[in-house]
Amino acid sequence: MTFEVTILGSSSATPIFNRNPTSQVLNINERLYLIDCGEGTQQQMLRYDIKASRIDHILISHLHGDHYLGLVGLLSSMHLNGRKKPLVLICPAPLKEIIDLQLRYSDTELQFTLNYIFTSTDKPEVVVVNNDVIIETIPLDHRIACTGFLFREKKRLRKLIKEKIEELNISVAYYSILKKGGDYTDENGKVYKNEELTIDSAVPKSYAYCSDTMYNESYFEQISNVNLLYHEATFLHDMLDRAVITHHTTAVQAGEIASKTNVRKLLIGHFSARYRTLDELLYEAQSVFPHTELAIEGKTFVIE
Repeated sequence: MTFEVTILGSSSATPIFNRNPTSQVLNINERLYLIDCGEGTQQQMLRYDIKASRIDHILISHLHGDHYLGLVGLLSSMHLNGRKKPLVLICPAPLKEIIDLQLRYSDTELQFTLNYIFTSTDKPEVVVVNNDVIIETIPLDHRIACTGFLFREKKRLRKLIKEKIEELNISVAYYSILKKGGDYTDENGKVYKNEELTIDSAVPKSYAYCSDTMYNESYFEQISNVNLLYHEATFLHDMLDRAVITHHTTAVQAGEIASKTNVRKLLIGHFSARYRTLDELLYEAQSVFPHTELAIEGKTFVIE
């Protein structure tokens, strides 16, 4: 099953040089989820061939402009391009007021239904459950209400061992029972254990998206052992005081978080515009957690 994330933007408060504000697209079994929508997201989608028509869920972490200012334009383009199918917007509740105001004063009535799921920072909440994934919020510690998002694949059914099934001439009617873990009893009353006839499906993968937050162990347990952790790393560690004031994380701290939560791989982003190149940020994070990569725009990371 496809499980990969494409980076559309990895800058922090302002676009700079070759970096755009935060946005990324998660592909889970060919369903696309847009995570944050900073200014310029539409252009990045065009650049990297991400079709808006394939996006049915948009998740907004918080209401600082670099995480949502591209949203109204994207919704307007979806409307102008004739979208009819509903769109789910998972976001802080005040965003509805902002969108409603924009639509009212542009005299726009969307041709598609916009269904809201409002986030809360009180505790983690499940916001989406479908055949592929369970999505829950991650309450973070930022200057305003902010949540990350945790994506966990749903466990797949067991796989039939074709040779065994054919050897025993098992009817198709039993396939569903076997895939769900049931045993098989033949016409003579002999019981075949499920493990003899099936193999377990792959271990579900997981992706944690931690946008703007300062170092705070309150969310560590929730993101523990994920396959891929995206975590902001706005500053080098020599600017720790600035990071604390602005409720952000340094590259060293991002590495420490990855190490303490035993994740498989770390992806850092949300880089301050003060850094023209990103090598120092990468080296700092890798000094604590070697399995770290930069969230480079246009790059797709397979979650494994």
